[in-house]
Amino acid sequence: MLVFLFRNRLNIVIVLILNTLDCIIKNNLSVLLRNCNKNHLSFEIMQVEKLEKTLPEAIQKLEKVKGGETLAAELSWCWVSFQNDQNPAGVIQKGLEAVELFKEAREKNSKAVSKKLIESFEKALN
Repeated sequence: MLVFLFRNRLNIVIVLILNTLDCIIKNNLSVLLRNCNKNHLSFEIMQVEKLEKTLPEAIQKLEKVKGGETLAAELSWCWVSFQNDQNPAGVIQKGLEAVELFKEAREKNSKAVSKKLIESFEKALN
């Protein structure tokens, strides 16, 4: 709420407009924040438990797959970052890259990465 000393009617109108805009901005921000929190909450409830189970195995497998060492480190870093800030973007992005790498490795050698790991990790990310 803005407080001014009023000298004439124009100042009163300006203050009322500013107060109205201030309220609109605050309401829109609160709606946006509520929506963001709902999205993070739904991600957490449905997927964190699945990721906690599949992520360690996926990271271990990435370290063994050719070309996956760097991705394993990045995915591990993204997971720790997610635990701190609750933003799943990095985990999802690096996780999907890992799934693609697993699929490529499986095409070359069907025993390189288990189908179950690929499916469970992909399901946890979606």
